[in-house]
Amino acid sequence: MTSTLPDAHAAPTEPNSLDAYLALCKEACDGEITRLYGTGTESSGLRELILDYPRRGGKALRPALSIAVCLGLGGHLDAILPTAATLELYHNAFLIHDDIEDESWWRRGKPALHIDHGIPVAVNVGDAMLSLSLQPLLDNVERIGLGPALRILRAVAHMTRQTVDGQAIELEWVRTNTWKLEDTDYLRMVELKTSWYSFITPLQSGAVAAGAGSDCLSPLESFGRHLGAAFQITDDLLNLRATPQEYGKEIGGDLWEGKRTLMLLHALRCAEAAEREHAVHILSKRRPSAESELGLTDLLDRLATRGDLSRGGLTQITNFLRSQHITESKTLRDIHWIFDLLHRTGSLDYARDIAAQHARQAEASLADLDWLPPSHHREALTDLVAYVHGRTR
Repeated sequence: MTSTLPDAHAAPTEPNSLDAYLALCKEACDGEITRLYGTGTESSGLRELILDYPRRGGKALRPALSIAVCLGLGGHLDAILPTAATLELYHNAFLIHDDIEDESWWRRGKPALHIDHGIPVAVNVGDAMLSLSLQPLLDNVERIGLGPALRILRAVAHMTRQTVDGQAIELEWVRTNTWKLEDTDYLRMVELKTSWYSFITPLQSGAVAAGAGSDCLSPLESFGRHLGAAFQITDDLLNLRATPQEYGKEIGGDLWEGKRTLMLLHALRCAEAAEREHAVHILSKRRPSAESELGLTDLLDRLATRGDLSRGGLTQITNFLRSQHITESKTLRDIHWIFDLLHRTGSLDYARDIAAQHARQAEASLADLDWLPPSHHREALTDLVAYVHGRTR
């Protein structure tokens, strides 16, 4: 695999070089994950579940970022590969726990792990992935030396703290039904929850593995922060408009979950008082806990719409179910109303503009990295910024 990634000064040759580069990095990372976790003392059932999410696909973005910086600075693949695999395992462990916390049903086109195997099993798998990922970071001592290995270990520890702090902020907003938030609140949460573990730490780890000095870390942090903001805002937008095959999880899930996205916050600021109150009421409802519950409320709504059930009858049934604590949840009609509000307030265009601003700032930050010489690997970073920027349009 080492030989299939071009050396630091090779020029890209494929017409879609980013996809080709990501595919090579994913191949290398998947092989390392299988080497590290495909065998061991844990049960074979647990091993299979650990490998479940990584095997479902994904772009292996985090490994690619770390590999691109390491090789771009003249480092070797063996120097970064254990860390790259660890970062990908962290990512998938966070996804398992996120799916439980968000009550998501789908991940990468398949039922979420807790839907297929239950919450206790899914929690244990996520915990196992996080605990097993520590050993490769310690093994880095043999590959890159004690000093760089400890710097990477310290960076991953900082990343973990930032990520759980960001998740805690978002969960607290949901728990307290907090909606009086500004763009800066959202962007701070995104920096903590997304930018550090998806962009900043992979970039910095690649530099450390290549032997770069500490003066390189701050510029990479700026680059990763802006790239992470553009990426997350665009991901929120894609959640509303992409097809499940392209996006890899349920469409509109953020609305069902009541997530605080940039466009929702903008819509609430721009809406009339009565609309804002109605929107907050909808968003404060829980999402249906199972497809059968969603099907029941949807069925009743469709019966009333086509005249097979009177509106009065619908109200009586709904009130009865609510009194039995059966349907204190969002309905499809609620989600359609919120989606229409986002369009009427211009909030989708607003979010696209903010994402584009951060993509441009990421481009500028990358252009300032004059100590990262021209190479196939730097070109991959440039293509990645262009890809994120393209998704904002």
